[in-house]
Amino acid sequence: MEEKRCLAEVEEKMEKAAKAGEPVAAIIIEPIQAEGGDNHASPNFFKGVQSIAKKHGASFIVDEVQTGGGATGITWAHESWGLTEPPDVVTFAKKMIVAGYYTTLDKRPKEGYRIFNTWMGDPIRLVMLKAVAAEIRSKDLLSQFRESGDVLLSGLRELEECYPFLVHRARGQGPFCAIDCHTTNQRDTVISTLRSKGFNLGGCGEVGIRFRPALVFEPSHASLFLNAFEDTLAELSR
Repeated sequence: MEEKRCLAEVEEKMEKAAKAGEPVAAIIIEPIQAEGGDNHASPNFFKGVQSIAKKHGASFIVDEVQTGGGATGITWAHESWGLTEPPDVVTFAKKMIVAGYYTTLDKRPKEGYRIFNTWMGDPIRLVMLKAVAAEIRSKDLLSQFRESGDVLLSGLRELEECYPFLVHRARGQGPFCAIDCHTTNQRDTVISTLRSKGFNLGGCGEVGIRFRPALVFEPSHASLFLNAFEDTLAELSR
């Protein structure tokens, strides 16, 4: 129901903008709203957004800065949506070593260097990316990463059943996971306690704890963390 409401709101805003003589040029969307609290949506929602963008002549831009490069267990998170046609633009950075974007041919800038920044003239980053991609393929890291994500998310869901007064709403795509506490102070206490035990975690939104492991993350690492997380929750529940 919430997704239908959101799609209807997007449609309404697009129509209002067009009637006002200021049509929307593009819709930019993250596969997972990371900084806002790791909010997820279904593939049908993203298909709906793409359909609305196309209907109104707007570009459909997918921001894969945080989710791209294998962070969700596949190279690009939007690959899991089952789109009938690719996004018009896909942006990337961070795990791809160099910041940039892909476009469909019809969205390609006509002028050379139309979109430019000072670090684009650093070809060594492409050499680095080539080496990283070769390592990922040769060791089949994404398959292992997906398996680790299954272990992590399953463990988080077990913990929220055992400690519902401390954590809830476990969610994730691959190892790109999060779980919520009930208050910001509670969340911050959990994070600081786990950091003191050697686990580098971050917060997202007002009450979320996010997990962003590297591609070398193994199922054994997930189990090691889950044991420490359970110990922490047990300590805080006394």
